[in-house]
Amino acid sequence: MAKRTTQWPWSRRSNMFDPPTTLDNFLSSPLRALISILYSTFLFLRGAPFKPPHNKPLVKVVCISDTHTNTINIPNGDVLIHAGDLTNAGTVKEIQAQLDWLASLPHKEKIVIAGNHDSYFDQKSRKEEDKGKKLRLGNIHYLEHKSVTLKFKGGRKLNFYGAPDIPKCGGSDFAFQYDREKAPWENRIPLETDVLITHTPPRYHLDLNLGCAGLLEEIWLVKPRLHVFGHIHSGHGREAVFWDQGQAAYERLMGRSEGGVIMDLLPSMAWWDSLKVLWFGVKGILWQRLMVGPRGGNGGLLVNAAIVWQSTTDPGNPVEVVEL
Repeated sequence: MAKRTTQWPWSRRSNMFDPPTTLDNFLSSPLRALISILYSTFLFLRGAPFKPPHNKPLVKVVCISDTHTNTINIPNGDVLIHAGDLTNAGTVKEIQAQLDWLASLPHKEKIVIAGNHDSYFDQKSRKEEDKGKKLRLGNIHYLEHKSVTLKFKGGRKLNFYGAPDIPKCGGSDFAFQYDREKAPWENRIPLETDVLITHTPPRYHLDLNLGCAGLLEEIWLVKPRLHVFGHIHSGHGREAVFWDQGQAAYERLMGRSEGGVIMDLLPSMAWWDSLKVLWFGVKGILWQRLMVGPRGGNGGLLVNAAIVWQSTTDPGNPVEVVEL
């Protein structure tokens, strides 16, 4: 396990891939810092974002990402998803070792996508010594801009779509990179997708503000029941999405320029978005609790399944398990 160093609230983070401290958040935008806390509280009070199927067996989805050559204990389930960055160097040798480990696990179905460190899968970043070599996938579904429909007990079917692309973050040895202003997501994800698997997070959700805005726009159209990703290790966790005006206002606020302490005190559209987050947050809680019930509405779940801890390549985050 990775060594967890103490990060004092009054300190500053030293790495953009580590979570911001309380002081970082306050200095960049105290308004956004406060609304982020309230928004998370609203999501917690609303309860589950969706209802499990009535009188049908649940599908247990085990979610991991960013194992970076590590092998860990994985709970059993109906389907195992790995959302990329199996390795560090992206060689055939490293990737095959990870695939062999995954193939040995007892899950009936296994799905893997590549990450930016898995260079072999992208011909543009494939190392010279690996050209012409082949991988043994065994019982694993490898998804690269494609879908697979899997059948589970009780006659249930789920549609999975996987894509490895990420906003550019490194040199030519990183795989599947694109310029942020040329995000490749428009009309790419099938509307019937139940479970979306990408390596990059969507923007403003479990991403340290490093995710993809183009992907966020697309999932607003598709509204998958479950979206599994990784890449930003410090974003590990899960977050409900309800696809409502409160969420839209929150995302607009997070996308505005950081005002700092002084500018945040002046009236602006950021204040208007903040008021909308508060209004629709309270309204959503009342609707969910009084009308729909706390066990679920018609939303979805985002899961950052990164296993390694913050900016290290050592395991430190727990495995995420979701029942659909």
